[in-house]
Amino acid sequence: MNTTTDGQRARLLSGGAYVALFLFGAVQGLIGSFQYSRTVPVAAIGFCAAILATCLLGAWAMRSVSGALLPAIGWILAAFVISMPDSGGSVIIANTTAGKWFLYGGTASALAGVFGSFGARARGARARRQ
Repeated sequence: MNTTTDGQRARLLSGGAYVALFLFGAVQGLIGSFQYSRTVPVAAIGFCAAILATCLLGAWAMRSVSGALLPAIGWILAAFVISMPDSGGSVIIANTTAGKWFLYGGTASALAGVFGSFGARARGARARRQ
């Protein structure tokens, strides 16, 4: 096998995985925007836990902070774009307890996942040096 082809294949596979993580975060934000108030505010808290787990597992799987950052960006973009009122004044994410838990808690969870991946990466680097 040609090593150039293997390197290109690896980069393509890695890029596809990052795109999939971004889209998975965006889909979580999109679904959560419509389902956050099912059981007030338990569903919203569940969606917060889901994006936190996605970010941490993405970073672990990709062995990089970008694995956490891309689903977080996808989630934040989807959730905040959906939360903007339309020209008629209608909103999808209401200013309720569950809506606040979903938007602010989800954002905090996504950021915690990103920052947690920095900490895990630092611990892994420290362990490799010893």
